Amino acid sequence: MKNNISEFFRRGLIACGMGPVILAIVYMMLQRFELVDTLTVNEVCIGIFSLSALSFIAGGMNIIYQIERIPLMLAIFIHGGVLYISYLATYLLNNWLVWGVTPILIFSGIFVFGYFVIWAVIFCITRKNTKKLNDILKQKHNILKGN
Repeated sequence: MKNNISEFFRRGLIACGMGPVILAIVYMMLQRFELVDTLTVNEVCIGIFSLSALSFIAGGMNIIYQIERIPLMLAIFIHGGVLYISYLATYLLNNWLVWGVTPILIFSGIFVFGYFVIWAVIFCITRKNTKKLNDILKQKHNILKGN
């Protein structure tokens, strides 16, 4: 357990460096589409801190898949749930999402769809790579058996 916690922090610290970069991209896009022209010091600081925290959490949460005692489906739900709450809180805190049932439902639908698509891609890639590795192992096994 101690190793998992330290690995969470290691991964989180590596990822949180991307928070300010992502924030800069978001602010440039908002400015490009004329949704914002100036930012207060408070808005910039909250943005930097919240995106750094979000990146830390997102980077660290991948450790959940290394914990063998947790079934894969439960790990996916925990990972997705923590990311959903983190993203929603970040969007609301930065006023990128308006408080209200409709905006939150739309955000939720987009998040679930995006999470599903990403997992489908990861699943397909992993399945393809696993098949390749199994074929290689089978060939090596056949060579060793003399077939």
